[in-house]
Parts: sequence; structure tokens; C-alpha cells
Amino acid sequence: MLERSVKAELRSLSKLNADAVARYLVAAGQLVDDNPARALEYARAARNRAARVAAVREAVGTAAYHAGEWNEALTELRTARRISGDPRNLAVMADCERALGRPAQALRLLSDPGVGALDPEARVELFIVVAGARRDLGQLDAALAVLARGGLDRNRPRPGAARLWYAYADALAAAGRSEDAASWFAASAALDPTGELDAAERAADLL
Repeated sequence: MLERSVKAELRSLSKLNADAVARYLVAAGQLVDDNPARALEYARAARNRAARVAAVREAVGTAAYHAGEWNEALTELRTARRISGDPRNLAVMADCERALGRPAQALRLLSDPGVGALDPEARVELFIVVAGARRDLGQLDAALAVLARGGLDRNRPRPGAARLWYAYADALAAAGRSEDAASWFAASAALDPTGELDAAERAADLL
């Protein structure tokens, strides 16, 4: 039930310990959405057995994030990054900085050397979070500029475009540009056939 890469990391442990850590990680993963506090307990138990395994520290960070334990989440995700070098959690780290009332710190993560190695969707998530930090600072125009970097070509939507365009529309609405906002909410809705986002409703409210 674990990703192959996680299993590979656990091979550095004894067989008995690896099995125990794997069970804790699976339990944490199964509970993280519905009971993040309990998931965090399991992830911490895994950390007690395998603190030098990046996947374990990432699991603790992810569970802590979902449980609203921002400081712990940030510490654990930074540690996972130091161990593995993988930048994929930059957006979550930036969101933790925002939650801790440090939007300026969140902005710095957009300049992290690892940004270029992110896959397209992870990069979009970072743009969305950093744009949110700009809005926290009252910088709406700057927020729109950050989101524009994620791609606003409606003829060639990139991975993650539905969420990016939703965030762009929301920022436009906050700036009082209702007509433009409705148009971008509609564009987001067109890429979201299952209605995971409420983009269609937001567009209708503005018309």
C-alpha cells in the first residue's frame, strides 16, 4: 500500500522495524483526510522508529499540516527536504508560513532553487499559495502577476489550470473586476467537469 519509492527508503531499516514503520505510514495515510490528529499520532510513531527516513518525516509534516500544526509541519517538511533534496512540498511549506502569519516568508519560497524541478501541478500550487501571500499583504496586482506566471492561455491549458484560473478569477473579483472574474471562473469550470470547484456557481453569481 506504499509507493515504491517509500518502500525503497525503508530498506535502510531492519526488516522488523521497516514492517512496523510501514504499518504506521499506511495508517497515517488512510486517516489523514478524515482524522488528521490520529494520523499525526501514527506518523509520529513512525518517526520514533525511523527519524532519518525522508518519507517518514514527510508523512509527519503532511499529517501535521492537515491537523493544523503549522510549526511542526514546517519543521518536518524542511527536514524531509534536507534529507532527500526533493522540493515537491514547497507549496505546503509556503502555506504553513502563511498560516503562521508570515506571508513575506512564503514569498521567498518562490525563489527557491528547487522551483525549476517541480512538476507542472506542484508549480501551480506554489503560484497559488504565493499569490495568496501577496493578497495577505494587500498586494492584489502582484497576486495577479504571480498567477499569470502559471499560464493564462485558454487555448492551451496547462496541468493544474482549473485551480490556477479559479484563483486568478477570485483575485480579480477581490479587485472589483467582476466581468473579468466571471469570465475566468467560467474558464475554470470548463476544465472541471465533475464540479470539484464551485467555479460555475461563482461565475453565475457575478453575472
